[in-house]
Amino acid sequence: MVRKFQLPDVGEGVAEGELVSWLVAEGDDVSEDQPVAEVETDKALVEVPAPVDGSVRELRYEEGDVIPVGEVFVTFDVDGKLEDREPEADRASKPADVDGSEGTTDDVGDTGGEPAGDPDAGTAEIETPQERVFAPPRVRRLAREEGIVLSRLEGSGPDGRVTTVDVRAAAGSAGVTEDDEAEPSETGSASSADSDTVEPASAGAESAGQDPSREASADPSPQVESSDRERTLAAPATRRIAQEEGVDLDVVPAAEQRDGEAFVTPEAVREYADPQRRPQQADREALEACEAAAGETEPEFAEGERERRDPFSGVRKRIAEAMVESKYSAPHVTHHDEVDVTALVEARERLKPRAEEQGIRLTYMPFIMKAVVAALEEFPEMNAVIDEEHEEIVYRDYYNLGVATATDVGLMVPVVEDADRKGLLQLSSEMNELVQKARERSVSPEELRGSTFTVTNVGGIGGEYATPILNYPEAGILAIGEIKRKPRVVTDESGDESIEPRSVLTLSLSFDHRLVDGAVGARFTNTVMEYLENPELLLLE
Repeated sequence: MVRKFQLPDVGEGVAEGELVSWLVAEGDDVSEDQPVAEVETDKALVEVPAPVDGSVRELRYEEGDVIPVGEVFVTFDVDGKLEDREPEADRASKPADVDGSEGTTDDVGDTGGEPAGDPDAGTAEIETPQERVFAPPRVRRLAREEGIVLSRLEGSGPDGRVTTVDVRAAAGSAGVTEDDEAEPSETGSASSADSDTVEPASAGAESAGQDPSREASADPSPQVESSDRERTLAAPATRRIAQEEGVDLDVVPAAEQRDGEAFVTPEAVREYADPQRRPQQADREALEACEAAAGETEPEFAEGERERRDPFSGVRKRIAEAMVESKYSAPHVTHHDEVDVTALVEARERLKPRAEEQGIRLTYMPFIMKAVVAALEEFPEMNAVIDEEHEEIVYRDYYNLGVATATDVGLMVPVVEDADRKGLLQLSSEMNELVQKARERSVSPEELRGSTFTVTNVGGIGGEYATPILNYPEAGILAIGEIKRKPRVVTDESGDESIEPRSVLTLSLSFDHRLVDGAVGARFTNTVMEYLENPELLLLE
């Protein structure tokens, strides 16, 4: 049976995507959820997974083509019936065949087999859902394994995003107990349904094509329990190991806790990854080949060439559209100031060795993020957004900070969610990881959405002041300049004044003047400055 697969909505309501590379060739065998193509849209490279087990029949587009959402771009040869691969919850609603067995939707009304001469007989299209459900791949896999229909769930995450907790709650109401959720899988540890790492095909491959008796011999470490967490603390070196091994840190058993959060060690990652290494190797090789191809660049100019034309498309075009939308929609005002951060510099120097002991590179950005969150809590207008369609101001009681990141394809803004609930080390670890993923172009669309305020570091390349453009529709963006030694008048406890060299940081706050008055913007900046001048106040946050 031939299955046609339409390009799904791989961004947030985008109409088309540029095919960057095929990860399979015609005739290749694929498993459900195995990446088959990379499509560029909405500032990110998105892997499009196969919807079924089968083999690739036809690749209908060439690399570099722009594909409209909903167009058939690949077809598969599928053996057997579709219901053998669908959740029971979906199969239960399908009509029964005349002999009493379950049938697919293709069987309805089919009483005489394939009509003679009909080239499309036995071919079914896999439709793109009309109602988008925002959920990361790991949540979709979990829902599929539990037989949960995502479109029937009300997401509890930002902007209605469906989370693991939502799926497990729905599964629990259907009779799945806590003991069932913690039951070790065939790989010998907790279910890998939450994995959103570089091997989306692994879970399907393990359940569909691997020998259970071979995998059952690998048991989890007896001294720790398997976990199903939303967040996990780990050193950057540990995260690199997990990425290399194709392991989701949120399902690796954790023997320790740091700042009240589970902390995973490199040993735990290796122990968990060992039984899964074989089925994941093929996926890693495919990804590495794709990254190598993406890294190949054209020479700047050929000999004798004075001009060269490149397509204005992909990430660069999307950035341009966002900049135009922001400048034409929101009247920008930028407020500049300087802050003495001598105490902050000293505090960071004292804390750096402690952070390095845990494998975390501590920069100034986590301190600035904490100060920004504290100021946002005092000035909710800066964390709000205008809903122009309903003519309402939406105030948010969550603080997702975007971190503007320069990459070789343009500016990306990965998002650190719930920054108000995290300590300095966790903020530093997550931010470093997201920035690295953005520069490697492995960041997912979900990690680029949902920010409520953005921080951009222009000082990293020697800048001092800036007039940053809003990450629309956010109300504010703060640009951080370079910390420089400057002479300042310092007053001691007795009131005597002296000129001393101090460490000075420049701040440039742009805000939407429709929503934020100039006085509010200035007071917001003053609050950020107060926390940066007195970093011990951050301990109260």
